[in-house]
Amino acid sequence: MTDSPNTEFEALLDYIRLSRGFDFTGYKRSSLTRRVNKRMQTVNIQGYSNYLDYLEVHPEEFNHLFNTLLINVTAFFRDRPAWEYLSSEIMPRILQAKDPKEPIRVWTAGCASGEEAYTIAIMLAELLGTEQFRERVKIYATDVDEEALNQARQATYLGRELHGLTSEQVEEFFEQNEDRYTFRKDLRRAVIFGRHDLIQDAPISKIDLLVCRNTLMYFNAETQSRILVRFHFALRDGGFIFLGKAEMLLTHPNLFTPIQLRYRIFTKVAKPNLRNQLMMAQTNSEEEINALSNQLRLREAAFESGPLARIVIDANGSLSLLNERARSLFGLTIQDIGRPLQDLEVSYRPVELRSCIERAYNERITINLRDIEWQLPQGEVIYFDIQVVPLFDPISTVLGVSINFIDITRYKRLQEELEHSNQELEMAYEELQSTNEELETTNEELQSSNEELETTNEELQSTNEELETMNEELQSTNEELQTVNDELQRRSEELNRSNAFLEAILTSLKGGVIVVNRNLHIQSWNHKAEDMWGLRPEEAIEQNFLNLDIGLPVEQLRQPIRNCLTGPVDGVTEVVLSATNRRGRNIQCRVTCTPLISEQQQIQGVILLMEEC
Repeated sequence: MTDSPNTEFEALLDYIRLSRGFDFTGYKRSSLTRRVNKRMQTVNIQGYSNYLDYLEVHPEEFNHLFNTLLINVTAFFRDRPAWEYLSSEIMPRILQAKDPKEPIRVWTAGCASGEEAYTIAIMLAELLGTEQFRERVKIYATDVDEEALNQARQATYLGRELHGLTSEQVEEFFEQNEDRYTFRKDLRRAVIFGRHDLIQDAPISKIDLLVCRNTLMYFNAETQSRILVRFHFALRDGGFIFLGKAEMLLTHPNLFTPIQLRYRIFTKVAKPNLRNQLMMAQTNSEEEINALSNQLRLREAAFESGPLARIVIDANGSLSLLNERARSLFGLTIQDIGRPLQDLEVSYRPVELRSCIERAYNERITINLRDIEWQLPQGEVIYFDIQVVPLFDPISTVLGVSINFIDITRYKRLQEELEHSNQELEMAYEELQSTNEELETTNEELQSSNEELETTNEELQSTNEELETMNEELQSTNEELQTVNDELQRRSEELNRSNAFLEAILTSLKGGVIVVNRNLHIQSWNHKAEDMWGLRPEEAIEQNFLNLDIGLPVEQLRQPIRNCLTGPVDGVTEVVLSATNRRGRNIQCRVTCTPLISEQQQIQGVILLMEEC
């Protein structure tokens, strides 16, 4: 006989819960079946059992199914009048009841892609100022949809998604990058996103404002009641809950009382009856409720205040309990309760725990691990003895395991100090014995060194005498160098005087004087030559005489110059040339070419004397 559609649908929900940890059994069946059927039509499958088989073969289908089931509809300042009332009436009451340094804690359940969480951040930043906001505010934003949470953590939105914000709010709280807007990083740190199942996971505690808009509407009445009991526990006395338009709490007056029904804002009833507070325990007897309440409070206080760090893992491998010492040591929070141990860092640091737990289950014994090292975030290193204790019920059924972290840092340090002291004592004794032997050896070496020093002293005395002799020789050499230097100085002065005398002669001559070397390059050009031909000495010197462009026909002097260079040392050649001086006047110029004779009677060049006839 084929199972009914309702049976097949419940089997599908059980499979989703067991395989992926999403428990939809508390959701309204009408909404669930409508959305599952919509997804089945998309993949063209009929029958819930066939769709279950499809999920087993195609695990990627889970993401599409969850996106269909978990409708993430949200916006910035959605229903703005309600937010304005919250900002003007409710938040001032919360702030007035608090010390100026006391933290403000907000929980937005079912945060979807994060717009609502950042709306709360903007509202509080405007009320408190950014500095107070950063110091005091923590906003916990939770959802079961990991994809939506990943989008929320990025805090980046398109321009059209900011339509609920004013232009001033966009400019103040967002940084623009092309067509995308990112929420300010300094304020983003106050918003903490995390996965949280309202049905299964423990609530966040000590909350001043709880925002859960249009999320409860998807659950059935029984599940809503359980969630509201958790919300009541989460809120501080006098805390507020802000719901969506489609949700009311009129059937739970013992938990919440309305502040503004129009905007769905309620406050926590300070002392609810104990039956609702323990609804999740599903007890019926008033006596049992009271007894369980006292027992749970006592156990919780004892467990929380224990000096040892302790965590409890249930039989399914999920974190069930942890005390304050464990939270502070391993960076865990209340939100980690219910998560699989394998997803937590404590499962493999400071030591691999999963194999120890498996051994404790199999052998039904306590597993002890010694001298386990753990480094705190501040850099300090501590040591533990770890006990993995299996937990059984009265009929020996495994309930879970308790993991105790016994801090032995003090004893470890004492042991290390004792070992270190013993090592130092042994080393000191060996060093003392070695020192005595070294003293005897040193004494002998000193005697030998003393003799060597006497010999060295004599050698140094001899060396000193040699150095004195060298010093006298250097003094004599220095005096000779001084004499040479004086002689060079005297000759330099004579040379300067000779050059000045020669320059005076050349300047005093009435004719122009030009001296060329054997290559006909000009070596001297007096001021009279400059006056005649308009060419300055610095322009003429080192130029080829025959290349000059002056009023004198220099080409007609080529042969007379060659005759002087090749003729006898006393040969003189004289020619008269028609020329034009620098003023443009035609003149008759007498040019006398005389060989330039060196001390060795060698012809080095030609002296040209030029006079106007």
